[in-house]
Amino acid sequence: MDVKQKWNSKHTDRLYQNVVATPNTRLMNLAPYLSGGSAVDLACGLGANSYFLAKCNYHVKAFDISDIAINDIQVNAAKQQLPIVAHVRDLTEWNELDLEENTIDLVVITYYLDRHIFPFVKSIIKPNGYFFMETFYLSSINDQNNVSDQYKLQPKELLLEFSEWDILFYEENEQESRQTILARK
Repeated sequence: MDVKQKWNSKHTDRLYQNVVATPNTRLMNLAPYLSGGSAVDLACGLGANSYFLAKCNYHVKAFDISDIAINDIQVNAAKQQLPIVAHVRDLTEWNELDLEENTIDLVVITYYLDRHIFPFVKSIIKPNGYFFMETFYLSSINDQNNVSDQYKLQPKELLLEFSEWDILFYEENEQESRQTILARK
């Protein structure tokens, strides 16, 4: 099964089971930093973060490989009259996202890791714009056996990657094996 089929299957199951996707908890807690503008939600899944950002006065471009997820976002965003434009894209081909340098106020990535996309992400964020990311990392006490190590950050990896930015929030949660950052360019 290829990656697109895998995620289409997962999202179909979630929609069939009426699983309600909720926005990322740390992203919601950091809402005081979120003042609106343009946002990009990469690997958006069923769009919980996109809906949250739209309600925080962002015009959101949401990208995911799953056409099932993107179709659901398009239908629900239209019903709710939310400023979300959702696109089916394979993020390994990030150069096809059609986003220009220094044009985005906020980029959000949750539970997706492709280190090759970091330079692109840095280039599209405006000066004083924000980057929020949360994903798994190689925790010394909790091993996420269902996630390959290639999709886990090294300890302090996001701190090092964004060391030239203002770090507004950073956390490595050993119990949940996750690393989270909010940084300003």
